[in-house]
Amino acid sequence: MIKERKRALVGVAGGILLANVGSYIWFPVLVATLGGTDSGFWAGVVMCMTYVGRLLATFCYEGIAARSGVRGGVFLGTALEAVALGLMGFTDGVLWYSVLAFFIGFGSGTSFPGLKNVLVSFPEEERPKAFSAFQMAGQVGLFGGALLGAVLAHVELRTLFSVVFAFFIGFCLIASALIPRSGFESAKAAGSRVPLFSLTAFKGIEVRGATRYFLLSAAFWFLSLGFVVGIPLHMEAYVPEWAPSSPFWITGLSILVLQYPLFKLLNKRCSPGAVMAVGLAGMTLAFVAFGAGRTGPWVVVGCLTVVLGEILFVPSFDLWIARRVPEHRLAKAMGAMHFFRSAGNMFGSLAAGILFDLSRSLDVAGGNWYVAALLAAGCALVCLSGRNSGAADGTRQAEDTEGTEKEEKVRENA
Repeated sequence: MIKERKRALVGVAGGILLANVGSYIWFPVLVATLGGTDSGFWAGVVMCMTYVGRLLATFCYEGIAARSGVRGGVFLGTALEAVALGLMGFTDGVLWYSVLAFFIGFGSGTSFPGLKNVLVSFPEEERPKAFSAFQMAGQVGLFGGALLGAVLAHVELRTLFSVVFAFFIGFCLIASALIPRSGFESAKAAGSRVPLFSLTAFKGIEVRGATRYFLLSAAFWFLSLGFVVGIPLHMEAYVPEWAPSSPFWITGLSILVLQYPLFKLLNKRCSPGAVMAVGLAGMTLAFVAFGAGRTGPWVVVGCLTVVLGEILFVPSFDLWIARRVPEHRLAKAMGAMHFFRSAGNMFGSLAAGILFDLSRSLDVAGGNWYVAALLAAGCALVCLSGRNSGAADGTRQAEDTEGTEKEEKVRENA
């Protein structure tokens, strides 16, 4: 790897590390605070607005990058996120938190694709190492942010968000210093040819024959964000002697230790559908533990098993889709994956707060986790029902490809 790409990789990895540290400092504390002072619903609304902003940013990113370059898009998105986070400490009320959360999400949705674009512009043989470093930096940032969040759990929100602001300013500086303006590709056409806002991303939502798999992905991210939002509320209500971010340093450390060896072990012995089912079974057990135990030791047990979802489901889903979607539709599949993930994130964060409030009002302690456990178990059954359908899917792919080729020939002859 040449010196320029090494510098860029340091900038990208360092940026995502700082971003994750900052993010995992503030959101567990804010969610727990809002759950205690307002309600789980409003805590969910604030987190939901970050994902609304991220989804909207997908329709603007191409236009922003065309005008400012990849580095400029990263800088502008991070700067917007930094300013919004800094203002979080100087405002009050769920309305203002929700507005600022939208801009936090929009900034993140602008900067994150830019970081990925830098890595994609690397030569093909260097990409695995680059993406591995990116993933590792993100996990280290998650772990570090959760630890710092525990230290800062009881400080004033103004102090907390000032620290987070400093981390994102560091992200801006490292991106400006180390990331090339346009990655390592030639500059694109003038920005005036690319609209600032475009709905072309919707073209990737429907992918023939794979929609049920994308719905499964949306359900997984619904559950994942249900945990992210629900566990700080749970800690505030049932384990107040622990910091709200404590579960995240447990999950972060578990992922760092188990991700590669566990996935490698199961991927060699089982089909992607079966591996995904194991991950969802782990989430099912975790949600049952959270609901039934509601004490510190049960939180630890749940956190050690809920990570199986991210460790096993996410990479296996990529493999599953790659086997079932014809090659000429993979580009659309990537757009669909992002859309359904964003939808799952939005609705999962909102539903987590609503279900938490509902379980408390009905005096059914842990009821929100039992609902999540039922959904996770159902998704695991769907994975198992489709694990042996590869041959049938392959036949459909061949027929689909053949049909597409015939259509193209007809158009050519016309």
